[in-house]
Amino acid sequence: QVQLVESGGGLVQPGGSLRLSCAASGSRFRFASMAWHRQAPGKERELVATINSGGGTDYADSVKGRFTVSRDNAKTTVYLQMNSLKPGDTAVYYCKITVVNPTEFLEVWGQGTLVTVSS
Repeated sequence: QVQLVESGGGLVQPGGSLRLSCAASGSRFRFASMAWHRQAPGKERELVATINSGGGTDYADSVKGRFTVSRDNAKTTVYLQMNSLKPGDTAVYYCKITVVNPTEFLEVWGQGTLVTVSS
């Protein structure tokens, strides 16, 4: 079974930066698509960024140009570099791993890490 452990959240001032990490256990990581989602208080969870097994990325319009998702297959870890943070980025950030092939469907969420952007 795959497990995800997120880290890197915390309190940062507007305009600051944070880097989130999500470490995955198991051997499926290099075949998986990885995603970061976030959920702000009182709001629905929303997709922030994705990176597929080939390294292709996609971003929500609200974070384009400020956030960068990357992966290190050797470390089975996905990262989210967040720059120029705004108060509106305050949320619990979750990573998700998805593996889909003819014989398997796997989707696992991490426990979340809190990011607070405030002065």
